Amino acid sequence: MAKSFLIAFFVLISISPVKSQTKSEKQLSAALEQLRNAMLNADKDVLEKVTSNQLSYGHSSGKIQTKSEFISSLVTKESDFVTLDFSNVTTVVSGKTALVRHQLQAQTADSGKPGTVKLGILLVWQKQGSAWKLLGRQAYKI
Repeated sequence: MAKSFLIAFFVLISISPVKSQTKSEKQLSAALEQLRNAMLNADKDVLEKVTSNQLSYGHSSGKIQTKSEFISSLVTKESDFVTLDFSNVTTVVSGKTALVRHQLQAQTADSGKPGTVKLGILLVWQKQGSAWKLLGRQAYKI
């Protein structure tokens, strides 16, 4: 009886539909990882590449930054990530716009002061040419 149940269970698992990522979702996943690595390493060139010139970057404190302010804060170590992890990522694509939600956990050293953060994040991405660019970001405390 138990053996029959296990066989039936594995058969059902093997034939159930598996959601595979669309081309856009794969591109967004790669862009998100580029963004994470660039933020962690304060990589100005990559940050310039993955963000829109119209970027509105909202912090959980209510502070809003432009693209140049966001990049400058990382390069000058005003915002400094020692570790940076994104989890529970969900993506919704609608034409040339995408919403990506995730949780951010990090160890920080903002202006040399150690800290930790755990935030919820909403990212708005826009397809510009062949690349996805970060257009908006809003963080909230969790």
